[in-house]
Amino acid sequence: MGQKVKWSWSSALIGAASAAAATSLLSAKPKDPTFHLISIDLTSLKLNLPVLDAELMLTVHVTNPNIAAIHYSSTTMSILYDGTVLGTAEVKAGSQPARSCQLLRLPARLDGMELAHHARKFFADVAKREMKLEAKLDIEGAAKVLWWDHSFRVHVDSFVTVDPVFLDIIGQENRSQMDLLLA
Repeated sequence: MGQKVKWSWSSALIGAASAAAATSLLSAKPKDPTFHLISIDLTSLKLNLPVLDAELMLTVHVTNPNIAAIHYSSTTMSILYDGTVLGTAEVKAGSQPARSCQLLRLPARLDGMELAHHARKFFADVAKREMKLEAKLDIEGAAKVLWWDHSFRVHVDSFVTVDPVFLDIIGQENRSQMDLLLA
């Protein structure tokens, strides 16, 4: 009845280290990913009488600064000009390793009819070779830490100034905000 339990310092230290490691993994504050538009390439012009629609390829550099790999669902990015949706870019579902960078190539389409509604401003922008665009994106996914999937949503606002003649990127400001979903 009165069996004595053998206690050891090494077991206690291993247990404490394991508990500390698990606690730090579970309580690590996630960091917002970063996005940077690298290039815009015109891939084709489609005649859609009475205007031309443009198809583009956007190259975006994405950094995941977190300690966990992420998996995200497909979504659509809205591209705005003068406050109006000018086009969209498709983001395919995928994943990204922990603490890594990767390039995403996003096919985009700009609506020539919508651009025609802003013809005066567009031609003024072409004359000064500076066009201000905005992009908005909401993407959802999950990051797996040990055996637990943490669902998240990232909202990205990008403000990009491009040369509308050569499609050079003159400047940009990108803001992202990640929210952890508890459901």
